[in-house]
Amino acid sequence: MPEGDAVRRTARRLDAALTGQVLTRTDLRVPAFATVDLSRGEVVGTRSRGKHLLTRIDHESGRWTLHTHLRMDGSWRVLRPGQRWPKPAYQARAVLSTASVQAVGFLLGEVDLWRRSEEETRLAYLGPDLLGPDWEEPEALRRLLAAPEEPVFEALRDQRKLAGVGTIYAAEALYVTGVHPLTPVGSVPDLERLVRRTRQMLDAEWSRTGRMWVYGRKACRRCGTTVQVLRVGPPGQERPAYLCPACQPER
Repeated sequence: MPEGDAVRRTARRLDAALTGQVLTRTDLRVPAFATVDLSRGEVVGTRSRGKHLLTRIDHESGRWTLHTHLRMDGSWRVLRPGQRWPKPAYQARAVLSTASVQAVGFLLGEVDLWRRSEEETRLAYLGPDLLGPDWEEPEALRRLLAAPEEPVFEALRDQRKLAGVGTIYAAEALYVTGVHPLTPVGSVPDLERLVRRTRQMLDAEWSRTGRMWVYGRKACRRCGTTVQVLRVGPPGQERPAYLCPACQPER
């Protein structure tokens, strides 16, 4: 599943391509909104909130927000009018066309249309956005410490505590701070440092370097120890927690 930095890149790409343009055609290919027509509406911006994408459209029928979530396989592609789609048409879930550009969302995990005024209420459950302009470290720490016995790997990935962290950054941030994934949140030696390091790595788009310390690797890039993979999370929702047992000893 794309993490916060990838979603932010997608938001920036859509924002640059669509903002200020008038829609000539919209096609939301989900049953609940299949008959919605926002053509003649003006796109006023796209932003990310954690792993959520919010495209705002001013239309004669109201001020709307197209909410999309990539989930595991979703993506948005920005194309020229008439350009061949890179994926089959049956995989398209949303199409936003203007005179000069076409944005197509493929295999989107969620497609919703909200009144703009509903945005905050709909996303109120999310924790502070690590990449957001309104980042609140004290609130993030409060939410994390509300369940002090929870494994820190699971807590970092909980969007209700921190918005934007996924499996990759949870593993890599725990590695660089020397914390074992199963360490209870309340026992992390320096939780503030862990949160700040996670935020720094997301903001720097560390995953784009392709030089992971442990995630997806067979051996630790620092010491060469065989990487261990734990399955962490509720039954049926487990995620792989990569770690180096030498650099992240369980205490």
